[in-house]
Amino acid sequence: MRAAVLTISTSVARGTREDRSGDALARLAGEAGAEVTVRDVVADDAPAIEAALRRQVADAVDLVFTTGGTGLTPDDVTPEATRAVIERDAPGFAEAMRAESIRRTPMGILSRGVAGIARRTLIVNFPGNPKAIEETFPVLAPTLAHVVETLGGRSVHRP
Repeated sequence: MRAAVLTISTSVARGTREDRSGDALARLAGEAGAEVTVRDVVADDAPAIEAALRRQVADAVDLVFTTGGTGLTPDDVTPEATRAVIERDAPGFAEAMRAESIRRTPMGILSRGVAGIARRTLIVNFPGNPKAIEETFPVLAPTLAHVVETLGGRSVHRP
């Protein structure tokens, strides 16, 4: 399974903040059996996010995980950019992640992350908080090999 991790953050893109969320997401993806072939940082800008997502889909990575830009501030536009790229919704991923977040904190309801399929690539939005990523990634990790097999029609080594 080939995966891309995209950190959506203007402050990380400017170098004024460390990318702890992207690090956590890449580590967890690797532990789930994915080979993280791309790590990138994109500013909080819908056209830039959309372009970065389209590049990964065109490169035929199996999974694209984004972190950041899923909250309520005016510059949180990751879900909108993702919706512009996906061809089919896969709402169960975001619903399960939100349910797990809400179980741990009432603030979990604030996440607007989405998930969907573009060509044969699954795209999932994660919050920009490393703790939230640690809590929610295990919810979808067991499904990833099956997702890749289903979308790509090929067998995947499971860890």
